[in-house]
Amino acid sequence: MIRYWELTEAQTKDQLANRINVSPTMIVPMIYRTAEGLDLVPARWELVPHWWKEAQPARCTFNVRSEDAETKAVWRHLASHARCLVPALGWYAWKEIEQIDPLTGEAGTARQAFFMQRADREPIAFAGLMSRRRLEGDAFEYTCTILTRAAMGIGSSVHARMPIALAKDAEAAWLDPGMTDAVAAIGFARDNTITDLTLHPVNPRVIDASNQGAEPVALFENPV
Repeated sequence: MIRYWELTEAQTKDQLANRINVSPTMIVPMIYRTAEGLDLVPARWELVPHWWKEAQPARCTFNVRSEDAETKAVWRHLASHARCLVPALGWYAWKEIEQIDPLTGEAGTARQAFFMQRADREPIAFAGLMSRRRLEGDAFEYTCTILTRAAMGIGSSVHARMPIALAKDAEAAWLDPGMTDAVAAIGFARDNTITDLTLHPVNPRVIDASNQGAEPVALFENPV
């Protein structure tokens, strides 16, 4: 990933460790643009607005529907002035499938986990929104959320929604501070969503975020 986003060793130190499982509220790497260029910082994956004063953080803000980001004031402001990238190798989605009980022979349903990634297995970057919130003293906390859209391509065979993973040549424009029209920025992200994906069934143990390792759990089978 250092080469892919032209980051420095100092920027990426201890921040791009391979993890097979990341869940909301965990710390994730986040890329944003400063006056000096791209920077990589650790961020909480659940956006907390910079003006938030409550003792408990905002909840269920790890994803935001891109349609809502076009219409709701808090998201529109961030889409205008606080866009970021959230790098990853792919994401998990769940699908309800038919399953035969081996003991009774009865038909039932089960949830199957799938891992989605680029067909060329290069890294991806989700289109995100960010917040930089002052804590005590001179400390700051970065938090982020990931935009979603109606699923398209192979992703629609698993789930009705999908995160917006940007095409590589669209990342710079997404981070460009000169693009301040929130609706235009979000439309641009939707129009430049990666669709050349492969789909891998994986071990359902990925639902437990404590299951970690150096490689993805069980990309055992051929892409669907």
